[in-house]
Amino acid sequence: MTAAAIARPQQTFQHHALRFFKSPKGLLLIILGALTVIALPKQGVEQAIPEVLAAMAIAGGLDAGAIWLRRRRSEFPSGAILTGLIIALVLRPQESLSVVMITCAIAIAMKQLLRTRWSNIFNPAALALVASSFLFSTGQSWWGALPDLGIVGFAVLLGAGLFIADRINKLPLVIAFLAGYFCLFTFASFIGKPVDVAEIFRTPDLQASLFFAFFMLDDPPTCPIHYEDQITFALVVALVSFLVFVVVGAVYFLPAGLLAGNAWESARRQFHHMFRKPQPRPAA
Repeated sequence: MTAAAIARPQQTFQHHALRFFKSPKGLLLIILGALTVIALPKQGVEQAIPEVLAAMAIAGGLDAGAIWLRRRRSEFPSGAILTGLIIALVLRPQESLSVVMITCAIAIAMKQLLRTRWSNIFNPAALALVASSFLFSTGQSWWGALPDLGIVGFAVLLGAGLFIADRINKLPLVIAFLAGYFCLFTFASFIGKPVDVAEIFRTPDLQASLFFAFFMLDDPPTCPIHYEDQITFALVVALVSFLVFVVVGAVYFLPAGLLAGNAWESARRQFHHMFRKPQPRPAA
């Protein structure tokens, strides 16, 4: 075998790797990986690293297996790896390793089972986080949002989030959600007791809302493309998140709001498909 023939597969791999890391999923993996590295020293490396690695491994492995069974071909499970990483960055590092792994398994199972002809219906990480709250009473510290790093962490999170939201053309969605979300809680502070909603405007809940908006809300398969649909979707998520917080007081209020938005978007897509005008056939 010639040297050129040996080098060709390596060059092909490097080409595909470069293309992946320039894609939205690749960029998001780089950003979340960087946030993880920055946040780790404050979380206890011995606890956090095994959970992050296990979450990514179990989510990626299960999704790769499911893809092979369904399509009879291998495919890099980038979306599932991101799902596992997000789950690990939201759950407390103190959660047991088995709970984190089961939560990731739930995410991938629901991603494969709850699907339409277009994509999965619900954001897998959001669905699994809500389920784990019911099943295991898990806590959510959103440590990947860098709440322990003060203004520096806030600036890093904001810069990284704005970059990826702009890259995937979801800035209107993110801005509409954050505007609606904070307006609702501000209004609630005037008509009720400000102390009941004050935590929303403080660390770590403030950083959690930004992390949620930048890295979960704008998940391309489960959110709208057109700007007007993005705004409606964002306001639905903001309203339901607000209601779950003030009525139920559950720790999963943000993921629960996203599930409501996902259901809304899936219904909108189905309705649009059912009632869209058929395209005229071209003349022979």
